Amino acid sequence: MYSEVGRDGMFLGEYQHTLDAKGRLSLPAKFRGAMAGTIVVAKGLDQCLYVYAPAEHEQFLKQLTDRGDFDPRFRGVRRFFAAGASPVEFDSAGRISIPAVLREYAHLDRDVAVIGNGDRVEIWDAAAWAAYNSETEGRIEDVTRELAELGIL
Repeated sequence: MYSEVGRDGMFLGEYQHTLDAKGRLSLPAKFRGAMAGTIVVAKGLDQCLYVYAPAEHEQFLKQLTDRGDFDPRFRGVRRFFAAGASPVEFDSAGRISIPAVLREYAHLDRDVAVIGNGDRVEIWDAAAWAAYNSETEGRIEDVTRELAELGIL
C-alpha cells in the first residue's frame, strides 16, 4: 500500500498501521507533514474516524452551522460531528493519542487502516476497512454508471 499527499494538498492512498496499548497511532509521515501541530479527530460516517487540519474541520462545521437550528435533522448532524470531535496534538514521536470514546466508536483495537480521502484522513479498523472496500469494489461499476447518468461523472 502507499500513502501520499498530492501537490494540491489532497490526502491520497492507504496505509496499514497499529495502535499501541495506550491508543496512540503514528500517521504516515506524508500525512503528518501536511498536518502540523493540533489536528481534529472526529466521528465519521461508516464508523470510521475523520482527521482534519483545524481549518478544514472549521470549514466543515461552518457548513453545518450555516443551516441553522430550526431543522432537527441539521441539529442532529451538527451535534454528531461537533460533539464527536476532539483536538489532539502530535507527540515528539509523531503519534496522536486517539481518545477512548472515539476508539470505541470506530471499534479500533490494534490493526487500523489509515486512508487519504481528499481533504481529510480517515482511520478505520483494518477488518472493517477491508470489508467496506471489498463491498464497494463489488458495486463500483453500478454506482459510477448511475452517477454518469446523472451527469456527475
